[in-house]
Amino acid sequence: MGELILVRHGETAWSLSGQHTSYTDLPMTERGESEARSLAPLLGDRRIGLTLVSPMARARRTAELAGLDGLRATPDLREWNYGGYEGITTAEIRRTRPDWDLWTDGTVPGPDGRPGESPADVGHRADRVLTEALEGLRSGDDVALVSHAHFLRVLTARYLGLAPAAGALFQLATGTVSRLGTEHDRPVITAWNLALPESVLRAAREKENAA
Repeated sequence: MGELILVRHGETAWSLSGQHTSYTDLPMTERGESEARSLAPLLGDRRIGLTLVSPMARARRTAELAGLDGLRATPDLREWNYGGYEGITTAEIRRTRPDWDLWTDGTVPGPDGRPGESPADVGHRADRVLTEALEGLRSGDDVALVSHAHFLRVLTARYLGLAPAAGALFQLATGTVSRLGTEHDRPVITAWNLALPESVLRAAREKENAA
């Protein structure tokens, strides 16, 4: 059976500043685009039969730059809906809610019908994605999921049979590849936060700028 290939999109201005970003469709920074391109050699030797992508532009662009094709937009792969905390950092939230923790408290409703989500809400979405992805693995090929940090962390927890809040244990950097597989029929993490070295990324950006 194949593996689940988790791809977090490249850097955006808000991922750099630590602002919560779900429904705000920001483009990637120059560095983020370089991160996305650098994923191609990490994916090139994988036999990927199905690629599911968050509908947000930063995820789709990452998939394209990483050389993935046959993309299927999947609304359930959207980032945790931050509701009233969209665009706000954790430090700012804790000025009025000192004990706030996304992983246990979830978010509050925001404007324009943005309800926010609880950990359980995100866990339900992750379970639906896993049902489709695990079915895709029956072909023997890998399944790629291109999405966002907090969502993929919840999905990893659910894959391992843990509660959504256990996603707090799995830090996930921008522009990285991770893999979920099995060992003796037990769900395991087989690779995490794979990326090319910073020196390689820097050289690639300098080459692009000089062209």
